[in-house]
Amino acid sequence: MTVLHYAPSRSALVARFLPFAALLLAGWAVRTPLAAAHPLVAGLLFLWIASDSRLLSLIARAPRRRPEPRQIVSALAVAVFAVSIVSPPVVRTALLSLPALAVAMAIVVLVHLAWGLHAAGRRLGTAGEGRWVAALSELLPAPLVRLAAAELRWLHIGLFRWGGAPDVPAGCQGFAYHKHLTPMAVTLLALQAIEVAVHHLLLAHWSAFAAYLLFVVSDAGMVYMIALIKSFRLRPVLLTPEGVRVRAGLLIDHFVPYDAITGLETSFDSALVKDRVTLNAGLLAWPNLVLRLNAPLPAWRRPRTAIAFRLDDPEPFVHALRWRLGTR
Repeated sequence: MTVLHYAPSRSALVARFLPFAALLLAGWAVRTPLAAAHPLVAGLLFLWIASDSRLLSLIARAPRRRPEPRQIVSALAVAVFAVSIVSPPVVRTALLSLPALAVAMAIVVLVHLAWGLHAAGRRLGTAGEGRWVAALSELLPAPLVRLAAAELRWLHIGLFRWGGAPDVPAGCQGFAYHKHLTPMAVTLLALQAIEVAVHHLLLAHWSAFAAYLLFVVSDAGMVYMIALIKSFRLRPVLLTPEGVRVRAGLLIDHFVPYDAITGLETSFDSALVKDRVTLNAGLLAWPNLVLRLNAPLPAWRRPRTAIAFRLDDPEPFVHALRWRLGTR
């Protein structure tokens, strides 16, 4: 059974953003001259706002479900860590001058670490390519861990992975789409390199610091572009034993169970591709295949009932998918 999934309402997004905004404002306020004049009061207020904002954010993510004890401890530990890092030395010293408060903060962090290490050990014992991300998410905020993992994945492919076979797990079939994408992407990369070189030379006459800054940013952008170009070949569309994994390099990766597929179309008009309920995964080219779904998948915020994508040779994919659908 496919679960319907809808985009979060505007009020839910505001409820998630406001605690984060309050934490940023409190971090700015604790570094003002007024806070320096009254460090203990400023530190206590900052700790209270940080803890309250983390708990409100936790409640906003699941308004109809009571937070679990471990989630509360984790939120308080993140608040303690944020206060310890962001607070200036005079405020931090004032907080630690209260023995009871210092012991309470240490206990919260230690309980979170002990609980997290136990859960991380169980995560590492399971199979799966994402077990390290899941394990670290038990100790650190999950969005931060996912962001760091994504950054490392891009850098690894861009800097170190040259050649090698595409990522096709055992029992799966891979179908390429990079032959039409790579030449266009390489052309864009060459144009980017020329533009960066010209801008760097012009900017160096005005400010050496700005030129160095542009050099760092542009080099990072080119590494990401190289990683994207290489990922087109390394991450093909897959037919797995459970469903179709539609991928477009490092940009798109969606799994569609066979039970959710109602049809495969090889001939369609532009209205279907441009429809808001269609996910267009055919980058820089017109798609040649469309998967019809019986209901929006739970991984998408906007309801999608079709996926359009392009393969270099769609015929083998069509035969293989129709055979798999016919045997179910």
